[in-house]
Amino acid sequence: MTETTCAEQTVALVEPTIEKSEQITTKPAENQVSKENIAPRKTMVYATVVDDATIRETGNKIKQQLFIKFGFLKPKPEEVKLVSIEKYYQLYNAVYGKYAIDYYRKSAYSIPVDEEVRKVILLNNEFLPEHQANITAKPNIKLEGEEHLIIENQAFLVFNHQGKEVNPNMLCYAPSENFPQDIIAKFGLKEPAQNLDVDLIKERIVKHPKDTNRIISETFEVNERTAVYYPIYKVKFANSNNSKEKTVEFDGVTSKILRQ
Repeated sequence: MTETTCAEQTVALVEPTIEKSEQITTKPAENQVSKENIAPRKTMVYATVVDDATIRETGNKIKQQLFIKFGFLKPKPEEVKLVSIEKYYQLYNAVYGKYAIDYYRKSAYSIPVDEEVRKVILLNNEFLPEHQANITAKPNIKLEGEEHLIIENQAFLVFNHQGKEVNPNMLCYAPSENFPQDIIAKFGLKEPAQNLDVDLIKERIVKHPKDTNRIISETFEVNERTAVYYPIYKVKFANSNNSKEKTVEFDGVTSKILRQ
């Protein structure tokens, strides 16, 4: 789930002469922006709110369901043994960015006039009507000009260590560790790729118009970017009847089941 908004404003200019005093930039290459402002990335390690005892108790409540046969046959509680409880951290990247482009595009306008009209004068310029191939259509005059547009995009997204976008609600509110670097070192957690978050949100919101004639200004901003290490418990159970094993993962903040 990604929150993305887009706003576009258009102003048409129909003038034979366009004022050139504004600052004009050349057309950028694909996915390049003339002005960028990227905030430094912050690192946060969510504190583990639940403990091993809570996870053990929660696991015992569902352990029989892991080995159900034929939809209703399940082993006795004493037949399902807890093998191990392991805590690890899942890396998520949260990033918020904005993109805006102020530009002009060329445009042409066809205006029908009466059959009897021989000449049209607009802004001290003369326009001669042109007759259409369709004899029933009115003649028209053609005006060439520029349209002024402002396009703004913004988005907030969260993705995992593989660069796959996930629901932002997966990162519920939780207190953070006071010394995150100690946790990172203790568990040997990998740092996220240097610019992966910036590249992904840039790909999402930076959309160069194909009909750009001249650019007044163009900006790409990343105001917030955070690497979040989220605690997860991996619990393994074994069925003593057939030696089969099942693994369940629990949220280290809420103790909810994540995967099984």
